[in-house]
Amino acid sequence: MRRIKAACLEQIVHFQLKDGVPFDVAQKFLEEEYAEYLRNMERNKVRYKLLKEERQPDGSLMIQIIKQYNGHETGKYLD
Repeated sequence: MRRIKAACLEQIVHFQLKDGVPFDVAQKFLEEEYAEYLRNMERNKVRYKLLKEERQPDGSLMIQIIKQYNGHETGKYLD
């Protein structure tokens, strides 16, 4: 029988600007979406580590994140 002792997901998430709205409004939506993403992880008690946050030339945002997987222990992944 196997048991998972530690697990994490590493993701690159691209927050893109909304199409069809002015740039400043799209930028505001993007910031709100990103803040909500982080709030949801906090609210759900998902442990995470933000590795990289990078603005793209078009104004979008790319993040690289390691986060807890399905409530499993994270071992040394998030140290």
